[in-house]
Amino acid sequence: MSYKIAICDDCPEDARFVEGFVRSWAAMRGAGIQLDVFSSAEQFLFHYAEVKDYDIALLDVEMGDMDGVTLAKRLRRENETVQIIFVTGYSDYISEGYEVAALHYLMKPVNGEKLLAVLDRAAVKLQKNERVLTFEVGGEVLRVPVYQIRWAQVQSNYITVHAKAPFTVKMPLGELEKQLDERFCRVGRSAIVNLTCISRVTKTDIYLEDGDSLPLPRGAYEKVNRAIISMR
Repeated sequence: MSYKIAICDDCPEDARFVEGFVRSWAAMRGAGIQLDVFSSAEQFLFHYAEVKDYDIALLDVEMGDMDGVTLAKRLRRENETVQIIFVTGYSDYISEGYEVAALHYLMKPVNGEKLLAVLDRAAVKLQKNERVLTFEVGGEVLRVPVYQIRWAQVQSNYITVHAKAPFTVKMPLGELEKQLDERFCRVGRSAIVNLTCISRVTKTDIYLEDGDSLPLPRGAYEKVNRAIISMR
């Protein structure tokens, strides 16, 4: 497993200390990492505007013009899966962490063993909470948790993926199918559906829990029902 990790701390000594333990953790777990260190929230956001794909963010709470909690709120608006770990010298901010679903608060001076344990928790949560697929859409990189994909339909060379917000991407349906897991079923030549999102299936249509529906090709009724039973 490989992780992209950010450390944001305006104290160079603290940042180096955390960086050392992150690298030790990766070496002990046999994990690949790409690690970026930032000295301010603004520097982080400038970089993040171009590449929005961090898996773990270790954020100092008390920084200059923009504090770590405000940074976390900005980060969470665009990335639901990133594991946010606050590093702070004060406990006053803990209640604000609930707003951004922070994984943990580490009090300064950071205990190395606790940091390693929290990184283990972050890794387990990332693996459990979902794999994330990356798409290029309109010149931007879009990261979509697999569980958010309800269904996808191809037309010509383009696929419309119905996730939290629908988007269209140029790729073969078979390529997307290979990146999905056992929760998904190919429905004819033009669609893939997330079996966990189905509310009912008729001979002619599949109805999803959110109110969407898609036509069921002739002969696919038994296949879809078998797939639902097998998944359970």
